[in-house]
Amino acid sequence: MIVGLGLAIFAVLPRVPGYQLRTFPMSSPIEVKGGFTGRSVLNPGYVHQGSASKGDGSSKGSSRTGKDGQPDNSFYYGFNNQINQNFRGEMKPKVVMRVRSQGLGFWRVLAFDRYTGKGWEISRSSQVQTLKREPWSYQIFLPQPAIATPTKEVVQTYTVVSELPNLIPTLAYPKEIYFPTPVVAVDTEGGLRSPVELSEGLTYTVISEVPTRDQTLLAQAETRYSQNIKNYYLQIKSEIAEKVRERTEEILANYNPDRVGKSNKTLDSPYEKALYLAQYLKQHYNVPDNPFSLPYLSENEDLVEAFLFKNQGGYPDHFSTVLTVMLRSIGIPARLVAGFSPGEFNPFTGMYVVRNTDAYAMTEVYFPKYGWFTFDPIPNHPLIPPSIEDSQTFSVLHSFWNWIAGWLPSPVTGLLNRLFETAFSWIARAFSWFFSLFSQGISGILTGFLFVTALAFLSWLGWGRWREWRHHRVISKLPPMESLYQQMLRWSARKGLSKHPAQTPLDYARVSYQHHSTATAQIVNEISKAYVSWRYGGVAPNLHQLRQRWKELQNL
Repeated sequence: MIVGLGLAIFAVLPRVPGYQLRTFPMSSPIEVKGGFTGRSVLNPGYVHQGSASKGDGSSKGSSRTGKDGQPDNSFYYGFNNQINQNFRGEMKPKVVMRVRSQGLGFWRVLAFDRYTGKGWEISRSSQVQTLKREPWSYQIFLPQPAIATPTKEVVQTYTVVSELPNLIPTLAYPKEIYFPTPVVAVDTEGGLRSPVELSEGLTYTVISEVPTRDQTLLAQAETRYSQNIKNYYLQIKSEIAEKVRERTEEILANYNPDRVGKSNKTLDSPYEKALYLAQYLKQHYNVPDNPFSLPYLSENEDLVEAFLFKNQGGYPDHFSTVLTVMLRSIGIPARLVAGFSPGEFNPFTGMYVVRNTDAYAMTEVYFPKYGWFTFDPIPNHPLIPPSIEDSQTFSVLHSFWNWIAGWLPSPVTGLLNRLFETAFSWIARAFSWFFSLFSQGISGILTGFLFVTALAFLSWLGWGRWREWRHHRVISKLPPMESLYQQMLRWSARKGLSKHPAQTPLDYARVSYQHHSTATAQIVNEISKAYVSWRYGGVAPNLHQLRQRWKELQNL
């Protein structure tokens, strides 16, 4: 019982940010033989000329099963220098890693900048920067972008459970990594690469400066882009550019605020356009139930064109490709990013359990001065992925509610979700305000102690009132004689004489002469005798007279 109660209490305790002691877990050092350039991606799910892929891929993107167009069922096809989205199939679920993190987020792996018509590639795959650690330290410092967005430091520790490519998952904008190899590499799209594949049991820690998503600032971001951004993130195939641009502008022109949650927003910024287009794709295009139901694209067929004008939908990653290309068609820089969703949170270990089926692709949009931010157009996914702005104080309760909600009808779930979201929002704000007081110097600490004192006093008053209400509610349901006798016992206990369970009512009445005045003891004795006669002798009491005596007792 004690163990069960302890686990239950632990499961519902609020999770406040911890992990403040910088003891970063990491595997034992791994020796790297030969030169490491970082240009190759070692993905066990791909083959090239009979061996594991080195990242150059092929036009058809063969998997290690040897079948064109059908990926290996254990490895996500998107982790490579070049990907072919003409694949059809699905993966067999398996756990690939466990993550302990201060904040929830998208475990980003790599991004692509060049659209090929049937997939994506990293156009500057040879432009990779290698970073070495000092001989006396396992800490590697990573280059940071110059952005004006406020950031929050988030520590993450990853433990690999099943074989993964040599691509290192992290939260956005990692600044330090504690990794068991003496060198890692960073590509032009911000992806990290290891000299070796991530094998079972490998552990590493990352410290990221994750930007906060201030929607007001992003909506006000300027639209003047540097030449470098224009060169790589506005690229689109000339054969479809005009057709996609016309369709995108048509969708934006038909925007009606009254049909979008009675919103007053206007689509006059790249941020609002990206949000609306992502939501539009979710609502107007479909994901087939069968992973093989859509036909393979022909040699001259374009994925985005087929999605928008022929199939009226596609597979999950196709949605992100289409959103990326649509944004580019109207002059908004975007790229495709692949990684893992947070996974399933285990409230008893405090870790996120990530499976291979949690891997997918999203769209990253560039905002001058503020950096890259993701949008998720895939149906049944959140429009904005989980990020550090989302309070995780009651994450365990939230996970438990998600399990319960799976058994309830959707209208009931929707109503309760709105109620719970409002309640959790206010509770999270209260916690955040309270803990922020202690960082405001002496005045903040005094305010915090005064608040705690006042809260404790009000809680004590409320507890007393609740006990009184509960007692009166119980007493009111008893027979009149029983009610009068119990009220007398409660009154006498407050005066210092409680009735022992082994005492009979008459024994208690005799003892009362030793603790109360004679007048008081006589009334106690009279009520006790009347109670015994009614309870055990069936004699009807004179309630009117006894109530008069009870009033006299209260006035003594």
